[in-house]
Amino acid sequence: MRQLAEHTGDFTTASGEGERVRLHGRARPEGAEREHTEAGSRLVGRAGRLLVGCGLVLLPWLYVLATGLPDAVTAAHWPVTWVGVDSLEAVALIATGVLAARGDRRHPVAAAVAGTLLVVDAWFDITTAAAGSDLVTAAAMAFCAELPLACLCGWLALRPQGRVEAFRGVSAHPRGRG
Repeated sequence: MRQLAEHTGDFTTASGEGERVRLHGRARPEGAEREHTEAGSRLVGRAGRLLVGCGLVLLPWLYVLATGLPDAVTAAHWPVTWVGVDSLEAVALIATGVLAARGDRRHPVAAAVAGTLLVVDAWFDITTAAAGSDLVTAAAMAFCAELPLACLCGWLALRPQGRVEAFRGVSAHPRGRG
């Protein structure tokens, strides 16, 4: 006698032994889905350990930088650097705005990129500004524009996804209720 397995969409024999038959699509051998999931989990785990190792290697390097770099330096392509950073910010902000306005579920990725660029820009603006009016201008830009925008981007990146559709007047529930 065969029974319907509750969550897999397979038929199995009453004893639990025997061949599995898929209701939809091709039949898979026992354990094939589990092996695929386990392999993916192992890969993610390895990637995570690699990233932790890289972060730990950077810790002594921070000491080398802090004690070895000069206090002042002349950069050969200073304008290109800042135009490039601000260009990336503009593209990320526009992409985030367009994706969010359309209700596209990919907007959190763009928002995370934009927020990160804004925080980095504020940090470097303040830390590279000369004392006096340059520092005041950099701080004003950071605290009145870049960091508030970064907070907005962070909120967009971290908030639950279902609310975008509700904001646009469409129900977040798949059947239109809710």
